[in-house]
This record gives sequence, structure tokens and C-alpha cells, in this order.
Amino acid sequence: MQTTGPEYTKIERDAMQEFIEKAGILIEALPYIREFFGKTVVIKYGGAAMLDARLRACTAQDIVLMRYVGMNPIVVHGGGPAINGMLKKLNIQSKFTSHGLRITDETTMDVVEMTLAGSVNKDIVTLLNQAGGEAVGLCGKDGRLLQARKVLSPDGEDIGQVGEITRVNTKVLKALYDNDMIPVIAPIATDTEGKSWNVNADTAAGDVAAALDAEKLVFLTDTPGLLRDVDDPESLIHRVNSHSVEELKNKGVIAGGMSPKIDACLKALDCGVRRTHIIDGRVPHSLLLEIFTNKGMGTLVSHDLANSMEG
Repeated sequence: MQTTGPEYTKIERDAMQEFIEKAGILIEALPYIREFFGKTVVIKYGGAAMLDARLRACTAQDIVLMRYVGMNPIVVHGGGPAINGMLKKLNIQSKFTSHGLRITDETTMDVVEMTLAGSVNKDIVTLLNQAGGEAVGLCGKDGRLLQARKVLSPDGEDIGQVGEITRVNTKVLKALYDNDMIPVIAPIATDTEGKSWNVNADTAAGDVAAALDAEKLVFLTDTPGLLRDVDDPESLIHRVNSHSVEELKNKGVIAGGMSPKIDACLKALDCGVRRTHIIDGRVPHSLLLEIFTNKGMGTLVSHDLANSMEG
């Protein structure tokens, strides 16, 4: 006697199909969850993902989910708009070099430290905690996390208390993520005399990833990735090889705010980081799409000689 399966209404069939599609997404993510379990991912958090309320919530959920599936996410953040706003409130003029670097005198440094290590950092920590994580805010002074020395502008100009990182105390970060916490780092460094140094957040993210021998370094930006033409989103370069970077700089493709990101990617790769990505933080859940699906997003920067400057 032949038996037939249960009969379902159209509404029930549609609901089942939706459940099957959701299960398919989870199955697609499984190999990536397995691959990245216990691995460290450094996320440079900035741009619209920090400012837009919906994107802020999506990014926080992504980071917390990464923690719950066994990854070690570490957040390094900027905060230029917040610094500019505070300086304006205090009637202090914002000054920049021709290369876009903030000239950081002693008064400006006080405001930068107060804003980044104070309000911006704690706001991100609160956001992650509200999303179900256990985040801890840090700056370079905590546990001598980031030690730095003075750096000049590319043309040799003295730009005040702007520094480059010389050492990352990884014990501080490992102590946190070994206890299931999410470190959130403001890029304020210190030196042996206790002086504060303002460090470019992109550069700091690369230095942290390099010191930890991270699996991935991901930059959230306000562009689809590295573009051949900044006015054409369709000109995205999906994959760029480290050997082609100089050529792209000479052509002006890598310029402005993209330069420190690419340089940080290269330094991280040189120090053993496996993958570096520049992705569009304006896309909801862009982190999850990059890490847990086979589609990927943005620009992959690698040492691989194959597929150099793949569009």
C-alpha cells in the first residue's frame, strides 16, 4: 500500500520554503564557522557604520555573533567627526596638513583623548553590550597596551603629538578574549614617560592585527572598497596584490584616506595576518556577509600573485 506525504496549504508551503532557505544560510555559514573558530579578527570600525543608528545596531550584532560562534573579534575605532565637533564646541580650530593629518598640539591632544577614549569608546562598548556581548573599552594607556613614538608628516612637517606604534602589549587583549570579552580600542598611545600620542586608527588596527598574528583584518569604510574611479561604484577592484600597490598609488587610485588602510593591510600581511579586507560598512551586516558567506564583499588585499588587480 503506497502512502503519501501530508498535504499542506499554500501558506504552509510558503512558510516551509522560507524556513528551508534560512536553514540553507546556516549551512552555508557552517564551514566558515568551523574555519574561524578560535581565530582572531581585528575590525577597524569607522564611517557610516559608527554614525547611522540602523548600521550601528547591525554592526554590533555582527560582532557579538562572531564572539558567540567562537571567534575573537577585536574592535579598533576612529572618531574624527566627534573630535571635530568637540573642538568646535570648545572654539578650538581644527588644523590639518596637506596630507589630511590632524595637527595635534597639546590642547588638541587633550580633546582627542577625552573624546576618543571617553565618549566614543564607551558609546561603542555600550552598543556591543546592549547587543548581548561583553565588551571592554581600552586605550593605549591601559596596561601599556599601545606604546608609541613621535612621527612626522610624509614631507617632514612636525605635526605635534602624533605617533606611530612601536609595541602592542598583546597580553592585555588575550586576557580579555580568553574570557569571552570583546576589546574595544581607542587609538591613543603612550610612551615611557606617560605622554599621550594620537595614532591613525587605520594604522593602529593594522599594528594590532600584526601583533596578534590575526586571521583577518577588516576595514569598514564608506565606499564599496578600492575603486579605480572614486566616482564610479562599479569600478570596484575585488582583489589587489601587494606587488601592484605602488602602481596603483602612482596612478592615484590609492590616495587620501585609502592609503593608510592599504599600508596597514600590507604591514599586517607581512607579519603573518592571513587575509585583509576593505568592505562597505554602509551595507547592513556587511561583516557577516564577508566572513560567513561564499560571496564576499569589497576588496581583498593579499600577497597572492594570482588575480592581481582583479576587477
